[in-house]
Amino acid sequence: MATLKYEQIAEALRARIADGEFEPGALLPSGRDLADQWSVSRATVVKAMDVLRNDGLVVARAGSGFTVAETPVARPAGNRKSSSRIAGGLPFRRLGKPDWQVPPGPVADALGLADAEVALRRRRLVMFPDGGAFTLVTAWFPSDVADAAPRLKEEGPLAEGTTRYVARQTGRTPEQGTDVTTARLVSADEAELLGVETPAAAAVVIHTARDAKGRALVCEEGVTPADLWQREEHYSMGLDS
Repeated sequence: MATLKYEQIAEALRARIADGEFEPGALLPSGRDLADQWSVSRATVVKAMDVLRNDGLVVARAGSGFTVAETPVARPAGNRKSSSRIAGGLPFRRLGKPDWQVPPGPVADALGLADAEVALRRRRLVMFPDGGAFTLVTAWFPSDVADAAPRLKEEGPLAEGTTRYVARQTGRTPEQGTDVTTARLVSADEAELLGVETPAAAAVVIHTARDAKGRALVCEEGVTPADLWQREEHYSMGLDS
């Protein structure tokens, strides 16, 4: 399927932001300039900007156009039915430098790893707008994905988001997601990062994204204190005839 013009424009701007050409807070080219550059209508440029806004990558500034977002957002693990990063997105901070570790059993199983096989670990603390800790998310990448997407091994968030970056580097997009929710006590390390006293219960969501061939791209483990975790669903009900 051919890529539409507005998607091409969004992807080109995303790459320029990711490569550091436009820093957080920087003003992007005007709609008129982009329309002239790409030989498209202003409406097509607006659609491209809507894509980037849904990614949480740019924000509209009254009277000045669009600027690169200064506060990146991320979502808790799981519930990735929407492709928008700002759907449920919250401020976050990256924790430490990515490293290679043996993941916990459920994550290793989800990634299809052998016993004692390592994966690349990236951690982020998703926070409430007031700065309080909400959930600790640990993302695990199998070696084939991490080696093909080397910026995953660097510190700091990826402006375009890990999903977009991995897809751009590997040519593999997430086609199927699986979420498994369980409960357990938090570890001492998790308790310190989340600001809770032990013993404390937590909801644990293990989210695995797989490509069209069923190969794992990433497995995220989200740990949320029990008193902060809630899932609400609305659905229709009918009596059998």
